[in-house]
Amino acid sequence: MQDVITTWHQAGERVALVPTMGNLHEGHLALVREAQQHADRVVASIFVNPTQFGEGEDFEKYPRTPDEDIAGLEAESCDVVFIPDTEQIYPFGVEQSVSLKASPDLAARLEGYNRPGHFDGVVSVVARLFAITRPDVAVFGEKDYQQLLVVRKLADDLGFGIDVIGKETIRDAAGLALSSRNAYLDPLELTLARQLNKVLSETGQNARQGDVIKAHEMDAAEQLMSAGLKVDYVAIRRADDLSVPEKFEGGLRILAAVRCGETRLIDNMPMPD
Repeated sequence: MQDVITTWHQAGERVALVPTMGNLHEGHLALVREAQQHADRVVASIFVNPTQFGEGEDFEKYPRTPDEDIAGLEAESCDVVFIPDTEQIYPFGVEQSVSLKASPDLAARLEGYNRPGHFDGVVSVVARLFAITRPDVAVFGEKDYQQLLVVRKLADDLGFGIDVIGKETIRDAAGLALSSRNAYLDPLELTLARQLNKVLSETGQNARQGDVIKAHEMDAAEQLMSAGLKVDYVAIRRADDLSVPEKFEGGLRILAAVRCGETRLIDNMPMPD
């Protein structure tokens, strides 16, 4: 992989990285197409990273479909599919690996609060992928919006010199954000899950300048619980740094995490100014 990257850079070509955990869907393929707009060469990595899964989470059962993933990436003219094993990413073993700590101002809230250590695992593996592939550009989906901000902070803080680009969330016909974990949902749960994007969208549409933020968060959470979803959080935050506004203003984003049956789903969207 490193030899290939060196050859491309010596030829003056820009390289983009699209990091994934596999089980690719249209959302992932849209990231590849976005990367092609910013670089001459695109590398898609597939690695289910053990250090970002907490105790009791779905690391073992996370869907792994390498053959289908490779075929899909070939159809999108992706230049290289990089599928390392755990020993290549953590050559001294996961327990003895050098680990990074995600920036607390971004990582300690919302997903980080509900999944302690999750973002530490994310930045630790992303830093390794950046070091191996040395991209000029990296593309991440906005569905994991907090992750996108955490990775941007990583790239800036450690001086990687990588342009971290966000790609808008790809949704199904009913508006549900595409996710590999959607495959866990049975037909009834899928119907319930589609209430998530509906409630978030309606909350944004109903907010008015000067409204108290907490009231909208509580109302959205109540609607989601009434629909049969268990709510981890509904939060309206400033989009640039996830800081907490007291009243409705421009540049906000609404983020949520819910459990639908045994499946945990996240979503977010910009709120109209």
